[in-house]
Amino acid sequence: MEQYKITGMSCAACQQKVEKAVSRLDGVTSCNVSLLTNSMAVDGSAAPGEIIKAVEDAGYGASPLAAANRTTGSMSAKLAAEEEMLSDKTTPLLKKRLIASVVFLLALMYFSMGVHMWNWPVPSFMRGNHVAMGLMQLLLSGIIMVINQKFFISGFRSLFHGSPNMEMNGGSAAAAPYMNEFYFESAGMILTLITIGKTLEAYSKGRTTDALKSLMKLAPKTANLLRDGKEVTVNIDEVQVGDVFLVRPGENIPVDGIVIEGSSAVNESALTGESIPADKEPGAHVSSATLNQSGLLKCRATRVGEDTTLAQIITMVSDAAATKAPVAKLADKISGIFVPAVIVLAAITLVIWLLVGADVGYALARSICVLVVSCPCALGLATPVAIMVGNGLGAKNGILFKTAQSLQETGSMQIIALDKTGTITSGEPKVTDLLPADGVSEEQLITLAAALEAGSEHPLA
Repeated sequence: MEQYKITGMSCAACQQKVEKAVSRLDGVTSCNVSLLTNSMAVDGSAAPGEIIKAVEDAGYGASPLAAANRTTGSMSAKLAAEEEMLSDKTTPLLKKRLIASVVFLLALMYFSMGVHMWNWPVPSFMRGNHVAMGLMQLLLSGIIMVINQKFFISGFRSLFHGSPNMEMNGGSAAAAPYMNEFYFESAGMILTLITIGKTLEAYSKGRTTDALKSLMKLAPKTANLLRDGKEVTVNIDEVQVGDVFLVRPGENIPVDGIVIEGSSAVNESALTGESIPADKEPGAHVSSATLNQSGLLKCRATRVGEDTTLAQIITMVSDAAATKAPVAKLADKISGIFVPAVIVLAAITLVIWLLVGADVGYALARSICVLVVSCPCALGLATPVAIMVGNGLGAKNGILFKTAQSLQETGSMQIIALDKTGTITSGEPKVTDLLPADGVSEEQLITLAAALEAGSEHPLA
């Protein structure tokens, strides 16, 4: 499965357009586009160049995700690239746009509604000057349009590429009769409300990827190797199979390996869910990102880079996030035809109002209302958000889903069979009961236990 970063998408219609464009290519067996992470996963034999060109021809941008890392095998670079893909850069930009939009919208509402309806004070040269009032409203609404120009750019670009989305969206006395026909504040309000919705969407998208990013941060960055009898600290990407590394108490094990010297207790709950740290002696296997808690271990590396257990878990969770559940595919199909259908309904609304005798302005206003209230972005975003939340929280709690379909089917399960108790523990041991022998009080038992374990570094001590 090859993954790509997609730019320029803004709603479910964009997502559907990219999927269709790539799926038409010879050699592509499956294509899943995630509006949540702005990524695309492609299976098949099609060349990356052809895939990128298909996306660009559809009006969007595409670049291979961590292409260099697949050739160099650099695990840290791959994780950095995936974290970069998951990083939330949209929300801060939308927040700035929203704040600026609200400031100018309040000013616009002052002049359009406050002055006209409640006679709020204005500069003397504007009092009764309807042309000046109209120009002021035009200027303020124009500023809001410039602040949110991305909606127009994206909408018209999509229209030109055949995939319309929901972002296409004489003197003072002579001007007086038309004061009630100004809708500058409506235009500004619509843009601001859309920006609010986009900000909330971006905020939700950023929050849902936190669990996956936390999983990536478990990966150690360095390792302490023994080379020519000396200890050297190297980048994790420099560790090779067969290298000998040291792990002190409190340090994470850098790569998968086998213990050759020392004994310790290793907390493996992040990978296995077992609450009791596993005792390790020479010959025992250790896994990357698990925590050495008591003794010094000397180990030999057996799996490094993308072959480690943690790397495979991260890849599995990332691939699961890139797949689609059956319900998501259904939502995509609906949202893919939703925009053209809404445009047709808006046109029908316009024609009907004109046929019953309404003037053009009135009919056009009703037609625009149909467009504004029918944005399908929530339909296309809700299911991916739910899937990403499920995958992320599952990974955080040691539950992994190979595909989004598995996640969906889990929701209808009634019976679960588990092979061991460690699968459902919290990962942290705690004392639950005190059972002293006959003739010994609980206080005496605690005193004796404390005396015996005071000098031990074992986690249960």
